[in-house]
Amino acid sequence: MTSISRWCLGAAFVLALAGPAGADINVGVTLSATGPAASLGIPEKNTFEMMGAPVVGGQKVNFIILDDKSDTTEAVKNTRKLISENAVDLIVGSTITPNSLAMIDVVADAETPMISMAASARIVDAANPKTRWVFKTPQSDALMADAIAVHMKANGVKTLGYIGFADAYGDGWLAEIKRSAKTAGIEVTVEEKYNRNDTSVTGQALKIVAVKPDAVLIGAAGTPGATPQKELSARGYKGRIYQTHGVANPDFLRVVGKDGNGTILPAGPMLVYEQLPESNAVKKSAGDYVRQYEAKFGTRATFGGHAWDTYLLLSRAIPEALRKAKPGTKEFRAALRDALEGVKDLPAAHGMFVMSPTDHNGLDNRARVMVRIEDGKWVLIK
Repeated sequence: MTSISRWCLGAAFVLALAGPAGADINVGVTLSATGPAASLGIPEKNTFEMMGAPVVGGQKVNFIILDDKSDTTEAVKNTRKLISENAVDLIVGSTITPNSLAMIDVVADAETPMISMAASARIVDAANPKTRWVFKTPQSDALMADAIAVHMKANGVKTLGYIGFADAYGDGWLAEIKRSAKTAGIEVTVEEKYNRNDTSVTGQALKIVAVKPDAVLIGAAGTPGATPQKELSARGYKGRIYQTHGVANPDFLRVVGKDGNGTILPAGPMLVYEQLPESNAVKKSAGDYVRQYEAKFGTRATFGGHAWDTYLLLSRAIPEALRKAKPGTKEFRAALRDALEGVKDLPAAHGMFVMSPTDHNGLDNRARVMVRIEDGKWVLIK
C-alpha cells in the first residue's frame, strides 16, 4: 500500500492512496505533534501515515489530521473545524487528557462519535451522558493505578509520595492512586504538582525528600515526566520510583538517562511483546503493529499503538455502520457510534477490546504488564 502525505502544522494533513481524489469516509484527527506532548503525538502521527488511506468495508477512509500543539484551546478549535468544515464522520483525539476532556462537549453537541487517545477514565465516564458519543483506546489511569498499588504492596511499600502534572492528567492520577493505595493499605504522605513545561521542580522535590516516603509516583507523561525524577535523584532520594504508562516511549528513556534505572511502571503489552509468553492473548496483534512501525520509523512508542488501535476499532465498526447508512450523514454517525459500542473480543496492540454501553474503553487486565527500566531498556517484570 502506498500513501501520499502532506503535513503542515496548524493545517490539514491528508493521507490518501494514489488514485481518485476524495474519500468515502472522513475521519478527523487532532493530535499533539508539537508542544510539551510532542513525544506522544509524533508516534501517533507516524502511525496514521503508516496506515495510509485504508479501504474498510469497501469504502476508502480518509484521515484529516491537525496539530493541536498540546493546547486545549487548539484541540477544541480543531474539533469544531473538522466537524463544521470537513464534515467528518468521526473524530479521533486528542493525545492528552485535558484536550480530550475539553472536546467532549463539542462532539456530543454535534452527535459525532469520538475516539480519544488519552488515558483518563473521566473521558468515558458513564455517569456523564455526553460520553455516550466518546470512546478511547489507552488503558485508563484507574486500571494502571491498581497495578501499581498491587506491586507496591507486594514489595513492602507503606508510604507513598506523589508529584504530577497540575492539570486533568495529574489530578486524575492522584485521585486514582489514592483510591488504589488506600485499598492496598498504603498511605499517601506528600502530594506535589508541577506544570508540563516547568524546567525545574527543586522545591517540590525537596519537600518529598524531607518526608522520606518509601516510594514516589510521578503522574506525568512524555519527556516532562523526567524532570521530577532527575531532581529526586539529584537530591539523594533512595526509595522506589514509579511512573505511569504515559512515559513509555524512547524519548523519555533518552531524557531521563541513568536516573531512570530501576523505575517501575505499568505499560501496554506491545512495549515488551517479545518478552511475553506465547499464550498471551495479544502478543501476536501487538507484534504485528510493532514490526510494521519499526520497519518504517524505528523504535516503538506505546502512543503510536493507541492510534493503531483506533484503526482496528474502525475496521470492526465501519462495515456494521455501512449496513445501516451512508457516510456523511447523521444516520451513519449514529450507526458508527452504535457499532463501536458493540465491538467484542478485538485483539489489538494494547489489549483485547470488549466494549459495552457502560464501558467505552473495553480493556481489562490483559492490557497491562509491569516493566522496569534497566540500562535504558524496558524489561518485563514476570
